[in-house]
Formats: sequence, C-alpha cells, structure tokens
Amino acid sequence: MTVRVDLNISLDGFGTTEGGTPDNPMGEDWNKLTAAYVATRTFRERVFHDTSGAGTTGVDDRYAAAYFEGVGAEVMGAGMFGFHNFPDEPDWKGWWGDEPPFRVPVFVLTHRTRDSIDMSGGTTFHFVTLTPQEVLERAVDVADGKDVRVGGGIRTVRDFLKAGLVDQLHVAIAPILLGRGINLWSDLRGFESGFDVTTETAESGTVHVTFARPS
Repeated sequence: MTVRVDLNISLDGFGTTEGGTPDNPMGEDWNKLTAAYVATRTFRERVFHDTSGAGTTGVDDRYAAAYFEGVGAEVMGAGMFGFHNFPDEPDWKGWWGDEPPFRVPVFVLTHRTRDSIDMSGGTTFHFVTLTPQEVLERAVDVADGKDVRVGGGIRTVRDFLKAGLVDQLHVAIAPILLGRGINLWSDLRGFESGFDVTTETAESGTVHVTFARPS
C-alpha cells in the first residue's frame, strides 16, 4: 500500500489559481495549468465519459492513466470538494457531476457536519473532521490493500507532506509562470531528502517529476 499524491503545478510551484468568479470559479489560469492533463484520452474517458478515443496518447496520458490505477481510497480537502465556492448550497455534491471519476470511498476533510453521499460509479463521499494521521488510518482501513491517494488541494497535500505521510509525490509541471496562488513548496525546504527523484518530459512540454521513497 502506497500513500500517493498527483498534482499539476506551474514552473514557479503554484498549484492553484486566483481570480475566480461565480461563472469561472477555478480562475482564469486553471485551464493553462491543467491543459495537458485534460487533453489526454484517459482524462476524456474517465472524467468527460468520452469513449470516442479522442485525446492525446503520449507521456501525459501514461501518467493520467497511472493516476487512476490501483487506488482504493481518496482524501481531499473541503476546497477540492468545492465547499469554499458553494458554501450555501446544502445539496452540493462536488465538481464532478453524478458519476465522479474516483470510484472509491473519498474522505473530505471539513468542519461541516454532513451525511455521506453515495454517487453513481462507486464513489462515496464521507465528510470528516480529522487530522491527517487519523483520516489516513480511516482511508487505509477501507482501501483493501490498495493505494490511498491524497488528491488535494495544495494546503491539504502540504499537511500530509509535512507530517511525513506521503510515500510518492508526482508533480506535472506545466511550462507556465503563475506568480500567485498557493505554492506547493512553501515551508518544504529539503523535502527531496530521503526520496528517489525521477523526471520525464512529455510531448506537451510538461515535466513529470516523481519523488518516491526507496523500497
């Protein structure tokens, strides 16, 4: 069992964008940050339910496919679920429509009291107020020996990294500069110590960097 993280970040380390509006809550730069990932055939099939075979099939698609493989449970923060953008909608069920792409139990870290939500395709959202260590224990219990993925957002991921709970971190570095947002590397000087680091450049110009604890 591996505790995994996969993120899209900019050259200067930002994994979120600013300037969101009610019509475009993710901000004006989000499409640039995630363009290579969204263009893959795997993303189109898994998230958009597009079975036409359209989409890129190179290095980016290989990492996109790996993102979904072998995961038995997911952890995310309230922001990734969308609570910050839709705080007054009691029926809000997240960004991903009626059939989210996770297909596993998802633990949402939040201070809101809410019943679990069963979604089509096997995803169940559980809303919990726990520490990273506590929620990881819950996730491992239901993952049935498979990996646990910490999906985001950046603050949630940083909490897990600082606590030393992550076995593998993969960042897809888009060739853009944002200069604002939430920086993944803040307060993580020397994080690479104790990890094996590999890099691979995709056809899109995205650089895939993986930090993995030695087996």
